[in-house]
Amino acid sequence: MYYTTDDYLDDLDFGSPQSFQYLNPSMTPETNLNIDTITHNDVIIKLAPTENPENFYKSLKENPVTKKLTDIKKGTTTLAFVYKEGILVAVDSRASMGSFIASQSVRKIIEINEYLLGTMAGGAADCSFWERQLAQWCKLYELRHGTRAPVSAASEVLCSWVTQYRGYGLSMGTMVCGFDGDNQGLYYIDDDGTRLKGTLFSVGSGSTYAYGVLDSKWKYDMSTEEAVQLGREAIHQATHRDCGSGGVCRVYTVHKDKWIKRIEANDVNEIHTEMENKKGLRDDGLDGYNIDVFGY
Repeated sequence: MYYTTDDYLDDLDFGSPQSFQYLNPSMTPETNLNIDTITHNDVIIKLAPTENPENFYKSLKENPVTKKLTDIKKGTTTLAFVYKEGILVAVDSRASMGSFIASQSVRKIIEINEYLLGTMAGGAADCSFWERQLAQWCKLYELRHGTRAPVSAASEVLCSWVTQYRGYGLSMGTMVCGFDGDNQGLYYIDDDGTRLKGTLFSVGSGSTYAYGVLDSKWKYDMSTEEAVQLGREAIHQATHRDCGSGGVCRVYTVHKDKWIKRIEANDVNEIHTEMENKKGLRDDGLDGYNIDVFGY
């Protein structure tokens, strides 16, 4: 368990998965919260029962018989950008493995707490596990310090955890969104231990299509309504062109004191029909052709 100076907190269960081994009990309450002292011996997930799990994973990748076990096919589109009133987060909802569509209703925006949001791209299990763990860390930080965890600290803790498992087979490309005081904080973290702060990110197989929309239309001084429509349009374009993305579009905005769910589930096919109708097209796949040739 995490250890605190308050005995009654030591017995609380915050819903962490059983496979997680918590911070080293020998650590003091002060070093428990010092992100500079966190090592791979303090935060551990179950690994392959071998002497060197990293070499074991490399051997799987190099062996022609087992290399497919490590070649995880995935697809998604997630995006987030800063604007004058907060941060806009938009995602699709398709879970795929190559040409196999496993689900059309995945929630790729993870509600870490009332103030922070995370996104899911890569392996669903990896993103879900580590961001749930981050939610627990944020809650304990708030209990100990009487104030919410800054997004900069939360993103650095998440990055320090996954860095310990670089090369072990994790698959993550996540964004953490929130506020540091009065300023928006948007961070990108991946399984290589990369942590970047920026104003606009898109992650996933459909991100190139989303960037095409965002780079041409994003501006800082847009209103919330304009930001929501831009995020919705970018997700639509990505899901229309990328077979690994689809399902429904979900949109949130993050503000200083809370996040707000703007779109719960907007079917991307309905968005496509709406966009095509605005352009005066029929949305039947034959737009622009001589209709007499086809007998219409």
